[in-house]
Amino acid sequence: MSNPAFERIQAEISEAPVMLYMKGNAMFPQCGFSARVVQILTHMGVPFKTANVLEDAALRDGIKQFSNWPTIPQLYVKGEFVGGCDIVTEMFQSGELATMLEEKGIQLEAGA
Repeated sequence: MSNPAFERIQAEISEAPVMLYMKGNAMFPQCGFSARVVQILTHMGVPFKTANVLEDAALRDGIKQFSNWPTIPQLYVKGEFVGGCDIVTEMFQSGELATMLEEKGIQLEAGA
């Protein structure tokens, strides 16, 4: 059975090296957890794209099924699900996030 939300997600995570599914967008996050992940990525100088799950109910439900993860935000790097806010925060604090991004060839923007 075809699932348009899954097809959209697969296309987005294939095209964007770093993709964040969140509530709101990078300029105006609409939940604290989404805001924290945006702050971490911005602080690190990670170029990323976002998709606002609040604008699309099919996407909001679809992303949870796609990743088998119950909460938003969800971060993908090179098509691989990394985790939500708590995992991203822990990885950032431990240095693991920087290491993973480097290993996956994500170029951080200078001056961050």
